[in-house]
Amino acid sequence: MSGEPVGLTQGPPETVLPPEPAEALAALDAALAVEPDRRRAAVAEVVAHWPRFLDAWARLGELARDDVEAYAYFRVGYHRGLDRLRQSGWRGSGYVRWDYETNRGFLRALDGLRASADAIGEVDEAQRCAEFLHQLDPRWSGGDD
Repeated sequence: MSGEPVGLTQGPPETVLPPEPAEALAALDAALAVEPDRRRAAVAEVVAHWPRFLDAWARLGELARDDVEAYAYFRVGYHRGLDRLRQSGWRGSGYVRWDYETNRGFLRALDGLRASADAIGEVDEAQRCAEFLHQLDPRWSGGDD
């Protein structure tokens, strides 16, 4: 025996995104709490201040005025999320689970992209997103909070 530890793997690697700054989280909470007719603009201000804040992009997509606008916001959140995942060590495979609060913005953006792609008739994109969600989190059930 060499005395070296034996590495045992438990399946694919798991990536957990780092938390957003506390002030960004507070700003998004406050924006989501404003009256409905000002909510979209308030969330857009959060995105403008923290453009890498994935959950803010996802929430902006949820507040979009139409399916095309939603698709655009969700796509930005998805692509920014891929960048953040890679910066966090993700190499194109492995789990990114909903169980971790910090992963939820990315997964919410990906699920929103799936739904908005379906809504505008981009069925193949919607299917790819659905498959990707289940690869990232095999227990995916639609992002229930």
